[in-house]
Amino acid sequence: MAARNLGSTETAAEAFLNATVGGEAATTEAATKRRRARFHSLEVAEVRPLTSDAVEVTFTVPVELAEEYSYLPGQYVALRKELEGHERRRSYSICRPPRVADDGTGLISVGIKRDLGGIFSSWANSELQPGDTLDVMSPQGTFTSTLDALDGKHVVAIAAGSGITPLMALAQTVLARSETSEFELVYTNRSTLDVMFLEELAELKDRYPSRLALHHVLSREQRTAPILSGRIDAEKLGTMLDVLIRPETVDEWFLCGPFELVQLARDTLEARGVPAAHVRYELFTTDADRVEPRHGRPVEVKQGEDTVAIEFTLDGQSSTVESPVSANESILNAALRVRPDVPFACAGGVCGTCRARVVEGSVNMTENYALEPDELERGYVLTCQSHPKSERVVVDYDV
Repeated sequence: MAARNLGSTETAAEAFLNATVGGEAATTEAATKRRRARFHSLEVAEVRPLTSDAVEVTFTVPVELAEEYSYLPGQYVALRKELEGHERRRSYSICRPPRVADDGTGLISVGIKRDLGGIFSSWANSELQPGDTLDVMSPQGTFTSTLDALDGKHVVAIAAGSGITPLMALAQTVLARSETSEFELVYTNRSTLDVMFLEELAELKDRYPSRLALHHVLSREQRTAPILSGRIDAEKLGTMLDVLIRPETVDEWFLCGPFELVQLARDTLEARGVPAAHVRYELFTTDADRVEPRHGRPVEVKQGEDTVAIEFTLDGQSSTVESPVSANESILNAALRVRPDVPFACAGGVCGTCRARVVEGSVNMTENYALEPDELERGYVLTCQSHPKSERVVVDYDV
């Protein structure tokens, strides 16, 4: 999405807030619509410790990029950095509603938790400093809702660990913009020391005591109420739905955390008769487990070998690459071998950045945690997880 031509009477603050939650009608339409992911170099304004192994990183958004970085609560950005000789990309959820700095420029913040063995997250926690610049992708993601639809609603979120980051922005926004909305959060961690945004959550509870219900569940620390102690399993979650939360009173559900917790919550809610259309979920993967596609793994086409022709359109330019049938490489990997600017972030089927539409041919998509059913029906796939099934496959990243 191109940046607006800003007149001299519009300040950077007005531009940023009008492009985001400040201009609500435009924001809902623009920010929830899929847009081409683009990187821009942004300056780090602040690195703030959250726990011993997590930080909040805030970037400055210049006025000319205000519209490019408009977002809704629940969306994420990908960060890109060359580390140890490899390009590394990591996706992090935006953790605050839109804000402006004292000088009027826009601010966008993410939470980064250090993963054991994670190169990028360890670097961000120990080395990243204010004044540094980092490549930041324009906001993406559909783990959000039309804000108007949440007015006067009872919203329940279940999160674990760093899964709290998108829900921080969502809770603050929902509670601030509607005097009749209710937000309930079940947040599980190992101990109090591991709770990200602990003070912010307490302040939010003080600000909205009757409309925010906050349930901290600690797996390795004893709490007064047994229901809030120990790991959340099927029995504990069922008890929570019986005692703390009545599903029949809930309008929208947001789930964010590791696969096991999210899937448990989805299955439990389905068994309780909660319509899938009212349950949004997002998974997070660890830094240590991420795939590093970089510019595509090397693939050699041998003479006489059966190949598949993969054609893709990106930014109006079409490219074709031959892929050996025996290699069984993904559309993304093949495309990266000839176009390093092909969009991707997690390469694990989670974020949806590499989404494209199949125009011709067929593919087999091994994993999908990002696309909605209606997108699948319209032919969209995650190219990082899609492998050709036909002799020729044509995909379009621009649709």
